Amino acid sequence: MPFKSLGLHPLIIQAIQDTGYTEPTPIQAAAIPEILKGHDLIGIAQTGTGKTAAFTLPLLHRLHTQPPKPGNSTRTLILAPTRELVVQIEENVCAYAKHMPVRIAKVFGGVSERPQMQALRSGAEMVIATPGRLLDLMGQRCANFANLEHLVLDEADRMLDMGFLPAIRRVLNSLPKKRQTLLFSATLSKEIEALTHEFQHQPKTVQIGRRSNPAETVTQLVYEVPRHLKASLLAYLLKDPGMNMVLVFTRTKHGADRVARRLESIGIKTATLHANRSQNQRLRALADFRSGAVRVLVATDIAARGIDVDGISHVVNLDFPPQPEDYVHRIGRTGRAHAIGDAISFVCQDDYSNLRSLERFIGRGIVRKKADGFDYAAPEPPMPIDTRGPRDSREARPRRPQGAGGRAGGRRFGNSRGGR
Repeated sequence: MPFKSLGLHPLIIQAIQDTGYTEPTPIQAAAIPEILKGHDLIGIAQTGTGKTAAFTLPLLHRLHTQPPKPGNSTRTLILAPTRELVVQIEENVCAYAKHMPVRIAKVFGGVSERPQMQALRSGAEMVIATPGRLLDLMGQRCANFANLEHLVLDEADRMLDMGFLPAIRRVLNSLPKKRQTLLFSATLSKEIEALTHEFQHQPKTVQIGRRSNPAETVTQLVYEVPRHLKASLLAYLLKDPGMNMVLVFTRTKHGADRVARRLESIGIKTATLHANRSQNQRLRALADFRSGAVRVLVATDIAARGIDVDGISHVVNLDFPPQPEDYVHRIGRTGRAHAIGDAISFVCQDDYSNLRSLERFIGRGIVRKKADGFDYAAPEPPMPIDTRGPRDSREARPRRPQGAGGRAGGRRFGNSRGGR
């Protein structure tokens, strides 16, 4: 099915063709016609299947083809859990709307409020926001949603995981009741189903693949290794040049920094992405990872849903996630939009119960593997000395949060976030 058959405006089709894509992914082919008809919709699909385009393309079509109501009011609001995801959705929207005028405002914490306030007051047609900062600015009467037509809850499960439900309720209760409400997620929990009953009107449901099942294009492997040798095993595996673009997940911010220092000490270019990094540092880390300036990006779960990088060859769970849903979202950073990728999990004795829970969750076992030539009986290696100290000026001090925040093989139109 070509994109032309979905009924999108020719200017949007032209923008899609400019990207080189011609064929929608299954979630796009199923969701776009329903959104164009004006239905509320629940979209459930694995991470990396193109959910961002599934809602941005038809909403851009509706904005362009339907005249706005009188008044300087926002017509479309998209809520997302993290600032990285807000930035990446905006990048996608700009690419798809390159041939049509759309005023867009990004709203998220960790940066100055003033430009965001000005953008909202100027009457941005589309606002892409994290719930926390948006509530702050709504409280200052900066936003005008009196004529809002479309609302999107993107990564709804992640927003609930991050404790945004009260903020979401406050935002949604202040919006016009007559609107189109879209909810997109990789998983559909009972809490999210309750949310759909609360805020949607007779929604259509589009579900691609099994709920919460990792993408079939991702090869999943488990390495059983003592906890103190996890970083050593990672360094050993990185001797393989095929691991050329590697995303590593740790449980804590300090753990991410320790791993990064260890890899840098043996000559592996590494960047970190976590809550103690400033917005500029986080954007720089992503840019360096995309460009290949760094080979490894070490991140905490705050970034699990918001990394828009094509071509990630491997995702490594250095610390095994306690919740199966977190595992699904982590490994969804590779194997995106029908590309292939590898997901490697390091498991020590303390992780076995979580591993069994995950295997029950996804309905199959994960292959165990040993690294040939690696000494699993080695003592704990010394850590490289960090001479900078915790207050060194090269590390940004954490700020008080003000709100959260591979290229497809073939030419199918994938999620460039993208994502998921």
